[in-house]
Amino acid sequence: MRTITRALPRAAAFAAAAALLLPTVGPTAAAVVAPSHGAGSGPGAVHLEPTLVGRATLSADHLAEGPASGAAASPANGRQGPWDGQVIPGFSAMIDNGDGTFWAQPDNGFGAKGNSADFLLRNYLVRPQWETARGGSGEIEVLDLVQYNDANHVIDFPIVNGGTAERFLTGADFDIESVVRAKDGTLWVGEEFGPFLLHFSADGTLLEAPVPFPDGKSPANPYLQPGETPLVGSSRGFEAMSLSTDGRYLYPVVEGALANDTDGRRRWVYEFDLRSGEYTGTRWAYQTDLPADVIGDAFTVGHHQMLLVERDDWEGEAAVIKRVYRIDLDRADQDGYVTKELVLDALRIANPAGIDSGEGYGLGETFALPVQSFETVLQLRDGRLLIGNDNNYPGNDARVTGTPDDTEMAIVDLRRVRTTDDGVTVVGHRGASGYRPEHTIASYETAILQCADYIEPDVVSTKDGVLVARHENEIGGTTNVASRPEFSARRTTKVIDGTSLTGWFTEDFTLAELRTLRAKERIPGTRPANTAFDGLYQVPTLDEVLDLARRSRTCDGAPVGVYPETKHPSYFDSIGLSLEEPLVAALRANGFDRADAPVIVQSFEVGNLVELNGMTDVPLAQLVSSSGAPYDLRAAGDPRTYADLVTPAGLQQIATYADGIGTEKSVLIPRAADGTLGTPSAVIANAHAVGLEVHGWTFRRENQFLPVDLRSSADPNAVGDLEREIQVFLEAGMDGFFTDNPDLGDAAVASR
Repeated sequence: MRTITRALPRAAAFAAAAALLLPTVGPTAAAVVAPSHGAGSGPGAVHLEPTLVGRATLSADHLAEGPASGAAASPANGRQGPWDGQVIPGFSAMIDNGDGTFWAQPDNGFGAKGNSADFLLRNYLVRPQWETARGGSGEIEVLDLVQYNDANHVIDFPIVNGGTAERFLTGADFDIESVVRAKDGTLWVGEEFGPFLLHFSADGTLLEAPVPFPDGKSPANPYLQPGETPLVGSSRGFEAMSLSTDGRYLYPVVEGALANDTDGRRRWVYEFDLRSGEYTGTRWAYQTDLPADVIGDAFTVGHHQMLLVERDDWEGEAAVIKRVYRIDLDRADQDGYVTKELVLDALRIANPAGIDSGEGYGLGETFALPVQSFETVLQLRDGRLLIGNDNNYPGNDARVTGTPDDTEMAIVDLRRVRTTDDGVTVVGHRGASGYRPEHTIASYETAILQCADYIEPDVVSTKDGVLVARHENEIGGTTNVASRPEFSARRTTKVIDGTSLTGWFTEDFTLAELRTLRAKERIPGTRPANTAFDGLYQVPTLDEVLDLARRSRTCDGAPVGVYPETKHPSYFDSIGLSLEEPLVAALRANGFDRADAPVIVQSFEVGNLVELNGMTDVPLAQLVSSSGAPYDLRAAGDPRTYADLVTPAGLQQIATYADGIGTEKSVLIPRAADGTLGTPSAVIANAHAVGLEVHGWTFRRENQFLPVDLRSSADPNAVGDLEREIQVFLEAGMDGFFTDNPDLGDAAVASR
C-alpha cells in the first residue's frame, strides 16, 4: 500500500521533533573513533565491538508529495514507474540536528541524467522512531522538506525547469550526493555531474554558481568540450564531503580513481576554503582496499581526522567491503597514503537485543548492512555512529530477493570488550572456500566474518612479477579464462614439479590482463551454491590480501593473521620469477615483517623455507603431505620423504629453520581400515617436544572429506559432523587447523 506523506508546516515540523529521541544505553565509547587496531591482544587488552542499539526504516515504496516521478526509471523488483508522487530512493547524506531529527538528502533519483528529469532534488527532515531493546515502532517519519532551486538564476546552462518561476532542480540537472551545514546555516552540497560544489541557502535556494572541480570533469559535465577527456568517472564525483571542526574548510572526496591515475586504488581528499571560495591546492591520497571500491561518505571527528565509508558495489550475500575507516590527514604511510584504521565492518555488527531479526538477509544475531550503496555515516553527539543507505529504488534487493530495499537508519554503539584468545589457531583455508570461490577477497572477508584467526592466500607470480592469490599457477579451473577468446592461444602444456599440466598459467599473464578475469568455483559439483558468485570477483594481489588483514579484526578482537603459502617455489625460480624476495618485500611494506607479526609463511618445499629463515623474522611452517616428498629434495636427489620429515630426527631438523608444521590430517590421526578415525600418531607429541606448533589440514564439512563414522549419509556432498572431527584432533593436542568452513571450526573450538 503506497502512502504519500505531506509536508507539515516548517515550524510545526521542528516543534514536533523537539524531544530527544535517540535511544540511550549504558556507557558508550565517546571516543568512537579510537583506533580499533590499537588494542593489543595481551592480558587486559580491550577492543571496540560494534553493537546495534537502534534501527528504523522507511518503506521503499514511500512517496512524498509532488508530481509523479520515475517515468523513465528502469523497472525492477516488480515496480515500474511512473509513481504518483516523489520517490525517496534512500538517503545519500545526512545532517544531525541534535534533537532526534535529521536532514536526509537523496541523490539524483534514478541514477542518470536521462531517467531523472521528473525527480525533484530535495532534503527531507526525518525523525526515526527507533526500535531498540525496549521496543519502538522502527519507522522513519518524514516531517518536512527543503526543495533545492535556482530561483536566483545563478546557473548559466539549461535546466529542466528553467522556464518556470521556481526553477526547481531535478536529477537531470545535478547528482547530489553529500551535504554539510556551514556555521552560517547554509548548505554545501557535493555532486557528481560536474563534479561541482553547490552552495544553497537554508531554504534550498542556490546562492552562487556551481564551483567546478579543479582536476577534471565527468562525462555528464555541462561544460565538457568536444573531444575533451573526462578525468572523473561517471557517477564518481563528490559522494563524500565533510566540514572542518572550525567550519572553515570543506573536504570533498572523489568517489573513484581519476582516469589519469596509474593507481586504481587511489582516491583524493581535497580542501576547499569557504572564506576565499577556492580550492587551496592541498589534497591527500587515500588507498582503497580494492580497485573497484568507492567512497560513500565522510564525517569529520577531529582536526584533520574523519570517518570514511568505503564500499564495493555488491549487495546481499555477494557484499564484501562495507566498512567505516578513520583517517588522519596528518599521518601518512610509507607510500604516501593517509593512515586508515577500521572503526566498523558493517557486515558484522553484534545484535544481542535481536532488533528486527529475521526480516531478511543480514538481520539476526549478527546485524549486517549488506546493501549496495552504504552511503551514510555520522558520529552522534553521544559518540555512537549512525549509518544508513541509498536504496537505488527500485533496483536494490539486498535483504529479500525480489523486494526493493527499504531505506534504513541504524545506530551502532562501539562497546569496549576484553580481547580474548582461546589458544587455538583457526585458519580460513583459501578464505572461507566452503562458502565463496576460493582465493577471492570475498572468501577472505567471509572467513574473517566467520571468526577465522588467519586467512590463507596461496601465492604465485604474474608475468610482470606481481604476487597474486591462486591455489595453483594453472587458472583454467578457478577463473573464466577458458571463455575468453583473446587468451585462447595461451593455453599450453607445462611441467610443474615433475607433473605435466595443460591450461593457462599466471606467469603468462600480466597483472593488468589477469585483472580482466573473474574467479569461479573450483569444485562446483561439490559446492554448487558457490557458483552463484562465479564471475563476480577479481584475482586479488598479495598486497590486497595483506591490506585486508591488517585493517581487520578477528571475532576475539585480535589482528587478523595471514598464512601465505609459496606455491612451486623451485619452478618459479627456474623461470626467473622468484617468490621469496617479493613476498618479504610485501610483508615489510605492510608492517608484517617482524617476529611478533600475525603472519606464518608456509611451503611444501624445504629449501625456500631455509632461505626465508635468513630473510625474515616471521614464523615459518613446514608443510607435510601424507605421501611423497618435497619437490626440491627430489630434484636434488635427496632421498628424504615427508614421512622422514615427521620422524623425531626430521622434526628436530625442521626446528632449525621453522616454527611449526602444517600436516595433512591423516599424518596426525590416521584412518582405520574401515575408514573411521584411528589412533593418534606420535607426530604431535614429537613436534611439541622440539618446540614446533602443529596445524592440521584440511577440515571440510562434506561427507567425502570426513571419516565414515562422522558422515551424515551416503551422499558425498552432504554435510557431516565436521565439528566433532575437529574436536577429536584438538583433544589429541593439535594447536590449530585449516578449514574451508571457519564458522564450524570456531564453533568446534568454542564447544570443546
